[in-house]
Amino acid sequence: MSEKLRLPPLNSLRVFHAVVRHRSLREAAEDLFVTPQAVGQQIRLLEEALGVVLIEREGRGVRLTEKAITLSHYIAAGFGEFEEGIRRVTGPRERERINLNVSPYFGTRYLMPRLGDFRQAVPDAEIGVTTMIDLVDLERDQIDLAVQWGFDDRREVESTLLLRDPKMICCRPDMAERISAPADLLRFSLLQPARSLRLWTDILRYLGVESPLLDRSLTFDDAATMRRATQQGLGIGLISRLDAEEDIAAGKLVAPLGADALADLPLASVPGFYLITTKKRLRAKHVAALHRWLLEQAW
Repeated sequence: MSEKLRLPPLNSLRVFHAVVRHRSLREAAEDLFVTPQAVGQQIRLLEEALGVVLIEREGRGVRLTEKAITLSHYIAAGFGEFEEGIRRVTGPRERERINLNVSPYFGTRYLMPRLGDFRQAVPDAEIGVTTMIDLVDLERDQIDLAVQWGFDDRREVESTLLLRDPKMICCRPDMAERISAPADLLRFSLLQPARSLRLWTDILRYLGVESPLLDRSLTFDDAATMRRATQQGLGIGLISRLDAEEDIAAGKLVAPLGADALADLPLASVPGFYLITTKKRLRAKHVAALHRWLLEQAW
């Protein structure tokens, strides 16, 4: 049986955590309301306890060694767990609360029709639902779960794809008369989704069109505004397939290159709605239950 690892004093870990955040003994001392000498002493105690060098002085600041950088990730995760646990046990006790943030389009198109089932997923918890177009900061905004549009590029959180959001190239019917090949798209303004300026570049490359420096002057924060701008003839829009099919059936829009022009677009270039959270938030059973319910839905 292996010998149980003896942990260093919690206070020295707390001081190390502050030094890593500030990259300065003086600023860490100000944060902790102690002297820089006291901070330095705690760092030395920690280094002696671990038998490794963690901090090297560099001018007026400090440099973290490779071992310090490795340790800092685990220390930050540990203190994050402490903070989350304290928040959970000191918050209002009448009912467990879950803060869920979703993109406006996902909330309207996919979540609202399922609100009855959604509420039954965690019947004994209070669920606060907010919407946000910009990238949510789970820590700053105190969000437990979020559903956000984009690509799988957030490495600092737990991110799981809920569903793809394939786009169709659409325009007003009178504009389609001037589009017979992919290169003809460049005759018009290409309406940009603000959250992904790479999308048109990827699509043009897929269609075999040499992509110029695209005009970024017409960008839209949300799918609904992009859809209206396309209907009004402000340019060529990338419309979510469900919306595009409705507008094409109503005669408001057409797909000038065909409804399946992007059917084989590489998945890496197809945006989607991602469920994001953190491991520490999934420690709470109600959050884990709602997270599981969202993943189990056939969106």
